[in-house]
Amino acid sequence: MKQAAYGFALFVFLALPPVARFLESVMIMHMHMQMPLLVIAGYMMARYFQLWFPGFLAKWNGNGIPGIVLFSIVVMYWNLPRAMDESLELAGSELFKFVSLTFLAGLPLRDSWQKVGYACRSTVFIGYMAISVALGLLYTIAPVQLCNNYLLIEQITLGWGFLTTAICMAVYVVYRLMIRHSEYE
Repeated sequence: MKQAAYGFALFVFLALPPVARFLESVMIMHMHMQMPLLVIAGYMMARYFQLWFPGFLAKWNGNGIPGIVLFSIVVMYWNLPRAMDESLELAGSELFKFVSLTFLAGLPLRDSWQKVGYACRSTVFIGYMAISVALGLLYTIAPVQLCNNYLLIEQITLGWGFLTTAICMAVYVVYRLMIRHSEYE
């Protein structure tokens, strides 16, 4: 339960107006810091929901696939430049960002990750790696400004951040393939 309290404290901290404004002031911090931290806050709070509402989660997300699909849809939506722009301009969209990334992405991710098999986890991981490459190329190569609230140089920086993330994920995949885990168990 202590972890759920830390997750809730992180969520409240991220929702403070000065913190939210600071993290949204630079495009790469908005996409690669604030949004993942909201998912992490939901991931940490998920244990509370698993303990208090086990029947609901078992009925709704018995094999983990619905939770992974919901997580993927929410994360893909918030990777769209239009969604990021709207969250800066409309208070309702900002509220939706906080609620959806925390409770519709982080919570289902924790509830689903251990329920799904290795093949599904690998598919999600490699799919996100491919999306990172695609978004990195989109943000770096696009000749026009995709987000109205950020400068073109910030867009290019975000693109390189996505490409760096994809490279790090690829290095991790190669590492996992080369290491014999039976030697360390």
